[in-house]
Amino acid sequence: MTGSSKTRCGFFALIGAPNVGKSTLVNRLVGAKVSIVSPKVQTTRTRVLGIAIKDQAQVIFIDTPGIFAPKRRLDRAMVASAWGGVSDADGVLLLVDAQRGINADTQVILDGLKKQNRQVMLGINKVDLVKKPVLLDLAATLSATGLFTEIFMISAETGDGVEDLMNYLSASAGESPWMYPEDQISDMPSRLLAAEITREKVFLQLHQELPYAVTVETEKWEQRDDGSARVDQVIFVERPGQKAIVLGKKGSRIKKIGEASRKELENLLGHRVHLFLFVKVREKWGDDPERYHEWGLDFNAK
Repeated sequence: MTGSSKTRCGFFALIGAPNVGKSTLVNRLVGAKVSIVSPKVQTTRTRVLGIAIKDQAQVIFIDTPGIFAPKRRLDRAMVASAWGGVSDADGVLLLVDAQRGINADTQVILDGLKKQNRQVMLGINKVDLVKKPVLLDLAATLSATGLFTEIFMISAETGDGVEDLMNYLSASAGESPWMYPEDQISDMPSRLLAAEITREKVFLQLHQELPYAVTVETEKWEQRDDGSARVDQVIFVERPGQKAIVLGKKGSRIKKIGEASRKELENLLGHRVHLFLFVKVREKWGDDPERYHEWGLDFNAK
C-alpha cells in the first residue's frame, strides 16, 4: 500500500484546553488505546501520534498536551509542544468541552489562533451532556469568531458524531504514500507506552491525593523464552511523603496500581507480563533536562 499513488495521508493535530477529551477522541478514532486518559489535568505531557486507516487514507492524529496559561517550566514545555503540533499538521481540530464552554483556557487558544491567522476545524465534545439550546448558542458564538472551517458535534465517550469527523478527515488527506506500516497504530515505543499506562493508573488511583509531580520510567524490559515479558518500572515522586501515598497502607495502593497496569499491558501486548513496580524519590525531577528530552519537550520553552 505504501507505494500506491492512490493512497492518501494526512497529519491532523488535536488541540484544546486541559481535560476536554482529546486523548479519548484520539483513542476512539484510532480504535485502540494509544494515549492515556485520566481526570487529572495535563495527563498528556507530550505529543502522541495515533494512526488510523480509512478507505485509502492513512490518517495520523497528533494528540497534544492541553493548552493553558503556563506558570511552571514543565507547563511551558507542554504548551509549546501543543502549539508545535499546530505548526506541523496538515489540519487542526480544536476540541471544546460543551459543558465548560468558552472558559479562560479556551480563550487563550482562540487568541493564539487569531495571532497565527490560522483557520481550523472545531469539535464540540460531550454533546450528550448538554441541552440542545445551550449547544447551539455555543456553536454560534464560536462560529462568529471566523476561525473555523467546519464544526462537528461529537461525543468522544459514546462515539456519537465521530464517524462523520473521521470521514471528513480521511477525505481531506492529500494524495501521498502512507508514512507508517498498515498495522501500526502509534509511534510510541513499547517501553514508553508501558510507562504511560502505569502513570495513568497512578492518576486514576490517587489523582485527588497526589500533586501533579509524578513520572514513571520503564527501566527493564526482558522477553522470556515462554513468550512472556518481565517489565521493571520506577514511579518517581518528589518527596518522601508522596512515596508513602503511592505505596499505601502495607503496600495496598501500589498493588492495585500494578494489577491494573499489568492487565492492560497484557491486553495490549497479547502475552503475559510480569510487572515489578518500585517507588523512588527524585527531588525536582521537573527541572531535569534529561526528562524533557525523553518526552520530546523543549526544556527551554518560553
